[in-house]
Amino acid sequence: MTNDPFAANLAFACSLLPSITEVCRRIGVNRQQFNKYLAGSVRPSRHNMRRICDFFGVTESELLMDPARFSSLISLRKPLPHSESLPQHLDVVEKLHRLSGEMTRYTGWYFRYFYTFGYPGHITRSLAVITEKDGRHLWKNIEVGTNPELPDDRFVSKYEGLAFHLGHRIHIIEHDVLAASSITQLMLYPSYTPRPGHLRGVQTGGSMRRGRKPAASAVVLEFLGERIDLRRALARCGLFEPQDIDDWVKLLIHNQIGPEEWVFEIDEI
Repeated sequence: MTNDPFAANLAFACSLLPSITEVCRRIGVNRQQFNKYLAGSVRPSRHNMRRICDFFGVTESELLMDPARFSSLISLRKPLPHSESLPQHLDVVEKLHRLSGEMTRYTGWYFRYFYTFGYPGHITRSLAVITEKDGRHLWKNIEVGTNPELPDDRFVSKYEGLAFHLGHRIHIIEHDVLAASSITQLMLYPSYTPRPGHLRGVQTGGSMRRGRKPAASAVVLEFLGERIDLRRALARCGLFEPQDIDDWVKLLIHNQIGPEEWVFEIDEI
């Protein structure tokens, strides 16, 4: 039995959850490596130590204190949630992460194009990025522009969300960070090339300027690369008249439903 306080404290913290396997899965650490931490034969790297501390809600100095003091300290805190007791909506999100297919080729920066919901006849070009963290794929999008009706009225909108690869489609769910008043969902055709080029699909949402009417539109993500000149890319974003946007983009985001069609669909090209 090891006398290492870290190993003893880590074992006690793990005992508050149903299994070591669940702890490893949720922290994102290999089980074999984690067993070495528990045995006291290896200390975690700085990166893994930070992930362990964040997961259990303790500091590194607390994990290294006397085991009796540590057990008293952590026992006074709110019990750690585990998957069996997670609220159903959180458990569903975790399940989607586990089921999500390969997303590595989709990480990077994109221009996002669509006919804006709030300013009819105008096209939005925004800047978005998909990143990977702890096995999850995160989405951020920023929209900047000038109100075409009020040239001195410049706006900035920021969105954050999650990206999944499910059912041979790329799904992105985002929410409005600043106003916390809207949720948008994108469903895109996947790419089967090493890098996506562009991703085409449909998105749903709404605009406060139009009475929060639910709406849907075609959307295209144009891949820019894993590293970009952020300032230069943001300078190219905004609200545009259609004649100021490339024809290939306008072709892919054109919103039209024929007289014999009953639903708004986006064909794969």
